[in-house]
Amino acid sequence: MSDPFVVVGGDAAGLSAASKFARENPDGDVVVFEKGRWVSYAYCGTPYYVKGEVEHLTDLLSLSPEDAADRGIDLRREHEVVGVDTDAETVTVEHEGDRFDQPYGDLLVATGAHAVTDPIPGSDREMAFTMHGMDSAAAVRAALSPAGEQWVDTDVEYVDAELVQQYTDRDPPERVAVVGGGYVGVEMAEAFRAHGLETHVFQRSAHLLPPFGDAVCERVADHLREQGVSLHLNTAVSELAGSDGVEAVVHDDGRVPVDLALVGIGIAPNTRLLSDTPVELGESGAVAVDDYGRTSVDGVYAAGDCAEARHAVTGESTWVPLGLTANRAGRAIGQTVAGDLEPVGDVAGTAVVKAFELECGRVGLVHEDAASDAGFDPVSVTIDAGSRSGYYPGGDETTVTLTADRDSGRVLGGSIVGRDRAAIRIDTLATALESDLTVAELERLDLAYAPPFSPVWDPVLVAAKVLRGELD
Repeated sequence: MSDPFVVVGGDAAGLSAASKFARENPDGDVVVFEKGRWVSYAYCGTPYYVKGEVEHLTDLLSLSPEDAADRGIDLRREHEVVGVDTDAETVTVEHEGDRFDQPYGDLLVATGAHAVTDPIPGSDREMAFTMHGMDSAAAVRAALSPAGEQWVDTDVEYVDAELVQQYTDRDPPERVAVVGGGYVGVEMAEAFRAHGLETHVFQRSAHLLPPFGDAVCERVADHLREQGVSLHLNTAVSELAGSDGVEAVVHDDGRVPVDLALVGIGIAPNTRLLSDTPVELGESGAVAVDDYGRTSVDGVYAAGDCAEARHAVTGESTWVPLGLTANRAGRAIGQTVAGDLEPVGDVAGTAVVKAFELECGRVGLVHEDAASDAGFDPVSVTIDAGSRSGYYPGGDETTVTLTADRDSGRVLGGSIVGRDRAAIRIDTLATALESDLTVAELERLDLAYAPPFSPVWDPVLVAAKVLRGELD
């Protein structure tokens, strides 16, 4: 028998690849090694579990170990791959103190990413958390529960019951700090306020959600303040101080007393496993891959948060660690390894985030300086338009920023913010980018109209109409 298709990592990219391979090649063998207990979970749902909108942590599971077995996948949890030998075509695996070598026919590295806490001293204190993984989510929710009350299902085999109990026995916090104003920071601020906690958000730069552009950032900041969140912008955190856990956030202008801190300053790709191999990394530090997820070494693939992808606008390699990117690339690689070449697809950085009542979306090159760096001559407009016909109730002002190249008229990117179905409208711009549409072609799209859903001129079309005038 030939050696199996070996997958390192049992989350979005890894199990998508394994599932597709097993379906397309039922006679083939696929082995998935996952160093933890949790597999195939919805990381993006963890803030809503902490908030309480998702009742059970297991509700976030997409594929159980039993489901994986039913699909013909040899899933081995609590098996950590600690080495790769691309010459011998083996991986070294540790499990319960034992070590063994597993040969592979093809190898997929889907090791994901890890939360960054450096360079903030005190990030390892008790009551200092990140939100990268299911155990993190369980610990934070346990920390918010009244002492002695159990808000986390510890009878589920995946849950680290000892970790949960450690925080369940403590008094819950009254004041919390969120360090970092990106996706996780904004979503966790909403979660903490839902529990009635005094919430402070610290952001090194002048804006929350920087990739979304100034128009979105300004509306989100105003809205968070309306919701009772204290914003500390242009404020670099120098330490999480305390003797027994976290007691204060220290910054250049002083200190803010808190009982809990959530650090969400970014993530970095998990590539250390490949450090002693000839597999090449890209400029971002993630694994460099081609259009089919293949690395610089034959038979070795990479996908998900540890791998780069090609940008739909610039054509250059980039690192965009998002859920769809991981699932789509993993599925494509599974099909390719099964014998039918399938490209992993380009990425445009399409992203949405909920900030209390506001919906935010972004895609492509939103900032003019980024577009200029990519060799374009950018022109941008920002407009406000109603989300529904003016006479129909329930509408809200929707703000759209649209950026295009002056010479070609090509749409380069955009952002959207509003309360009424604003985020989903970003998909129109994502489609325009993937299709290389010009502003004029975007303006001529036959988008749906009915008073409950949209005005005659959808806000995206209004932005295209105004920007076309600027280009002309």
